[in-house]
Amino acid sequence: MASKGDLTKARLAASMLELIQTSGYSGTGLNAVTEHAAAPKGSIYFHFPDGKEGLGVAAVDLAATQFETLILEAAASAGSAAEAARAAIEALTTIVGDSDFRLGCPVSVVTLEMGAESERLRQACASAFESWIAPTAALLEANGVDAAGARSLATVVVSTIEGAVIVSRAMRSTAPLVSAADVVADLIDQRCQTVGGTR
Repeated sequence: MASKGDLTKARLAASMLELIQTSGYSGTGLNAVTEHAAAPKGSIYFHFPDGKEGLGVAAVDLAATQFETLILEAAASAGSAAEAARAAIEALTTIVGDSDFRLGCPVSVVTLEMGAESERLRQACASAFESWIAPTAALLEANGVDAAGARSLATVVVSTIEGAVIVSRAMRSTAPLVSAADVVADLIDQRCQTVGGTR
């Protein structure tokens, strides 16, 4: 069972994650995080001695885990790689739309804001993207795509999804994500058919 301290640390990371999505990394102050998490004011530096940067890394790691879980669940329930990709994108589309386009991908937000300012945050973001590319590539390999081709296509898929989330938020429309789901699913289907994989 998690200790009270562990629960507070997890709440702080979750609050930082949510606030990054709505206010950006630079726009998220530590006081706002403690207030959102209903945590004591001194708790951030107790759990994250390096302050905001450490908390930001924890938030990015949490986002990475959440989306990786979404990918793995989609892969487990879908009949093909194309269906899995579509299911994952549809889940993201629901999140973005239901939040009135306030929520998107916090990893892309941190990358754009802090990638050139903090090597530690850049590395956390790179690891997050890798944690999504790797299981996507594994799924493609399981559908008959060679390792190099699977890695390349998985990178394109994740990059397409990230871009579609940003464009959807800018346009306040889920259409870019819907289009991305169609194009990504067709692309995966074509690649799997070419190598003799299953639909």
